[in-house]
Amino acid sequence: MEWSFRSAEELSTALRAGEVTSMELTDEAIDRIERDGKAINAICVPDFDRARAAARDADAARARGEDRPLLGIPVTVKESYNMAGLPTTWGVPAQRDFVPAEDAVQVSRLKDAGAVVLGKTNVPFMLGDLQSFNEIYGTTNNPWDLERTPGGSSGGSAAALACGFGALSIGSDIGGSLRNPAHFCGVYAHKPSYGLVVSRGHVPPPAPALPSARDLAVVGPMARTARDLTLLLDVMAGPDPLTLGVAFDLALPAARRERLSDFRVLVVDDHPVIPTGSAVRAAVNRVADALVSGGARVERHSPLLPDLTEAATLYTQLLLSELAAGYPVEAYEHIRTHVAGLSADDHGPDATRLRGAVLSHRDWIEANNRRELHRHGWRQLFAEFDAVLCPITPTPAFPHDHNPDLGDRRIDIDGVAYPFGDQLVWAGLATMPGLPATAIPAGRSPEGLPVGVQLIGPMFEDRTPLRLAELLEQEIGGFQASK
Repeated sequence: MEWSFRSAEELSTALRAGEVTSMELTDEAIDRIERDGKAINAICVPDFDRARAAARDADAARARGEDRPLLGIPVTVKESYNMAGLPTTWGVPAQRDFVPAEDAVQVSRLKDAGAVVLGKTNVPFMLGDLQSFNEIYGTTNNPWDLERTPGGSSGGSAAALACGFGALSIGSDIGGSLRNPAHFCGVYAHKPSYGLVVSRGHVPPPAPALPSARDLAVVGPMARTARDLTLLLDVMAGPDPLTLGVAFDLALPAARRERLSDFRVLVVDDHPVIPTGSAVRAAVNRVADALVSGGARVERHSPLLPDLTEAATLYTQLLLSELAAGYPVEAYEHIRTHVAGLSADDHGPDATRLRGAVLSHRDWIEANNRRELHRHGWRQLFAEFDAVLCPITPTPAFPHDHNPDLGDRRIDIDGVAYPFGDQLVWAGLATMPGLPATAIPAGRSPEGLPVGVQLIGPMFEDRTPLRLAELLEQEIGGFQASK
């Protein structure tokens, strides 16, 4: 029997029943990677010897009567997480030889839960793209069309899941980097509420793994089913034992609703910054129809929805401010000079990005205050609704585009070219205020490419969009690549 496309939940049941061993699961996954992995290039740092040793240990532990949430389950880890003894490069050639001495917190939690780590998955340079390619490990391809990207920056993890290279993976998200690859590859991902899942050890090399968090950025689970997302989130969630964990334990609330018919969902498929492509709009409508068929209350408009244009501008400012903090001094000063020459009347997207990159601390505080107003607006909206259904990006997976100047790139939406960076506004809708968002598969485009949508939920009520994802999976069926 082939196990590679079974859910982690199903594998755990089979392991407990003695129907399969962790060694058998691990060997099957490794065989699949060695057979099919070259064309996809998802696993950039294999760790097969240690994986087999971990599988043997898992089988021995089960024989002793132990049972942990992920005991014996093969998984992968995004390259950007520190793993002791393996390189962590973030795709930066100058860091190709950096090998951390300790595991990231989330890698430790995977191992403590009994998971068998097969290896690390590919990323773009500094995790800064909606694709996954770099000079060290090359290009990861979409399993559904090798000429297209699997997304980024967790593209290697999404492609690995789509190909059956492990049952689960962990990624990260600041610009849709969990949700975008899930959408492009036909799998599931969850961007947790900001601060819910600790990220220590997910840091660009050679920086030390300190208990600090980047603004906007989160780490989170990826899987082939919605229920597996919840399983993995429960392993990952909780404070850092070096900081808040000294005093606090996590008590994540239950989902607001248990039945599809009880959910109240706002559907948003238009954005003032960029149009929604026909394939994505059809996917949103497909899910909206499933909600209606299941008895949910569905609305298409609400005066409570925060202003989308202002939200996109604020997200851009905060994102570029965070990213530019790591720019070389020369590059930062070049941007400052450029901004000084901008017309005061120039409020276009490019000008917004440039000004965001060099925000003063005073201006950042003002932007953060406006973010709090948006969070208050979302709280008011979620008093009336349980979730917001919307796109992740405007299109399915696009062809590889390795133009190093993102400003010169374009995204084709139904035959019309738009600035590449503008597609981030849908990801930013949840990221800027720190809301949880679950990416779910919602069918295929006319070309046969996966298309997904996201379910945005109330902050720190992550089980609500996850539960809705589970119910929709039952209603419309799962959709996963089997390449």
